[in-house]
Amino acid sequence: MQLSAEDQKKVKPMERVKMVMTRNKDDDKVLYKMLGHKKQRKELDRQFKMAKSNFKIAIVVDMWLTGFDVPFLDTMYIDKPIQQHNLIQTISRVNRKFEGKHKGLVVDYIGIKKQMNKALKKYSKGEERNFEEIAASIVVVKNQLDLLGRMFSKFNLTPYFTGESLLQLECLNKAAEFVLLTKQQETRFVNIVKRMKAAYDICCGSEEFTDEERDHVHFYLAVRSIVVKLTKGEAPDTAQMNAKVNEMIKEALQSDGVEEILKIGEEVNEQDIFSEDYLAKIEKIKLPHTKFQLLQQLLKKAIDELKKTNRAKGIDFTKKMTELVNRYNERKGDTLESQVLEDFTDEILGLFEQLRNEQGSHKDLGIDFEEKAFYDILKMISVKYDFEYPHEKLIVLAKEVKKVVDDKTKYTDWNHRDDIKAELKADLIVLLHENGYPPVTMDEAYKEIFEQAENFKKYKG
Repeated sequence: MQLSAEDQKKVKPMERVKMVMTRNKDDDKVLYKMLGHKKQRKELDRQFKMAKSNFKIAIVVDMWLTGFDVPFLDTMYIDKPIQQHNLIQTISRVNRKFEGKHKGLVVDYIGIKKQMNKALKKYSKGEERNFEEIAASIVVVKNQLDLLGRMFSKFNLTPYFTGESLLQLECLNKAAEFVLLTKQQETRFVNIVKRMKAAYDICCGSEEFTDEERDHVHFYLAVRSIVVKLTKGEAPDTAQMNAKVNEMIKEALQSDGVEEILKIGEEVNEQDIFSEDYLAKIEKIKLPHTKFQLLQQLLKKAIDELKKTNRAKGIDFTKKMTELVNRYNERKGDTLESQVLEDFTDEILGLFEQLRNEQGSHKDLGIDFEEKAFYDILKMISVKYDFEYPHEKLIVLAKEVKKVVDDKTKYTDWNHRDDIKAELKADLIVLLHENGYPPVTMDEAYKEIFEQAENFKKYKG
């Protein structure tokens, strides 16, 4: 089959048959290598859902049950015992409607007819208690849809339901931007959708929902996925979405520069978030609330990295960011909203610039980055207690502190040995005293230096 240029970018060369299951260290080496890591399994997921992919037969073990949706999937072979809800979920993988497909085929190798009858009896109107639970869940879903409809009454949903793909993606992004207008609105939206999803999980198979209601459920779930990704950096929860929306949410997170957030916490060293090119991508985002949330996530990631080598500065930057984010969340929407958002964006970009400068500040002082961490601790204490200590002497003292710490932390278990910690404290007290560092700060200086040493060795080791 000849693929278009666009399809060639998405469809990867792949064997026709692949195995999909998690692996563990006790697996045979051949099997372990065959199963691949989490990222590779995600790619298998993506390829199997593409009709034009060569990957047509998946041997699945305890995977791809909840929410896995491939409408054109037509045949399933079962060769292990499955019961109750898991059985319903499993056979449901081949019952999706698709053009040219009349029905799905389940090939039973293990003998599941008896369990199938039990499952159908339990999860149908035949069981009064279960029916009541489903009926109650339907009411909850419809109530939450009504609340969401009121919340979005002034938002134009039309492009999502009637527009082309690009307009639909833009609508999803704009809807997330609308939700992020205020912290109160964001919290309310996320909580309502959370309740709706919990109820919909129970009654999603009911015929009580119209196609329009289902479409709205999928829409709000997609918007929630973008919002949660932007605010928390977590993977989108697309388990209850249909295949079309599932793919759309991935594309939505890859439009207008928002794709960069997908790398947060996953590809730590692959992208220089301080580069001009990288920040230029973020600058292209036209949605101010989305841009701020993205910058906030990236800044938090950068600060977390700084903390690994310089605990004191990391804490200082965390306080600055927290104060800025709190002011952003407490703002009130008014006629100057655009200017207010621009000011907040400038402030958070200012923190980025300060953090970037901090990365190489040790070079300006003629010391290495770990010595700079101890320098910052000594400087912080002098400022806190308002006493003067010559800059040049502070640099020399920071170097000497590092030597003492290195000498005492060369043992892998040093931070669990009271004798070594006592020696470290004694040596630091003598060193600080010999260099005229005010004795009033000795206990705090030791505490801060010890915590920095423990922190650095933890991540360095």
